[in-house]
Amino acid sequence: MRIRVILPVITDAWIDGTRAAYASAARASTEISVAALDWGTASIECYRDEALVVPDIITKAVEAEEEGVDGLIIDCMADPGLDAARELVDIPVVGPAQASMHLAAMLGHRFSVLVISEADVGAVDHQAARYGLAGKLASSRAFNVAVLDLEENAGETLEAVIAAGEKAVTEDGAHVLVPGCTGLAGWAPRIQAGLAERGCEVPVLDPPSVAVKVAESLVDLGLAHSRRTYPRPPTKEIRWPWPTRFGT
Repeated sequence: MRIRVILPVITDAWIDGTRAAYASAARASTEISVAALDWGTASIECYRDEALVVPDIITKAVEAEEEGVDGLIIDCMADPGLDAARELVDIPVVGPAQASMHLAAMLGHRFSVLVISEADVGAVDHQAARYGLAGKLASSRAFNVAVLDLEENAGETLEAVIAAGEKAVTEDGAHVLVPGCTGLAGWAPRIQAGLAERGCEVPVLDPPSVAVKVAESLVDLGLAHSRRTYPRPPTKEIRWPWPTRFGT
């Protein structure tokens, strides 16, 4: 099985770490490859960033399918370009946020997402509503560390995430926690252990791991998104300044 992870930024330095994070959760027989963008932004932290990365995300999705890849994962908790990519390809396309939110809703009555900044709170609320999970979202709690600084002081970042998680559990009533950035891949066990030390024993999901397992399961089951939900785009003239694949 071949799973392609689309790293939806132009930061090539993250390719090896991203591959390792997803491969650690995959079966030994699953081949994980990573493709970063040629056009876009260095990180995704607002709606503008999401808009700028979508064209090359769908380009990379089409190219992956043409290469014979079995499934796709978009490596960002904003799930940028998820719907558009599903319109253009027939193989499964998984968004870590969508997959993790639905799993969190299965594991407890209410879940919270631990987001990068206060500016992300409204976006996550909107995202949960789009995924039909508004009633399950206890809160979006910010730990206020920029994406590009997550690993600069890993100890301080971990402490900030745990502190936000504690508030989500004790003040917001969360029963399950979802880290709101795939840049925290592999941190879930440490976050969960830190919370347990504070008397907050709740499951903490690792969105990249969840995304891999969902992608593998969909391929195993021979399933992908419904064309009733994601019909093929109509053919029309498209004017665009950079090379891309919009399906025309």
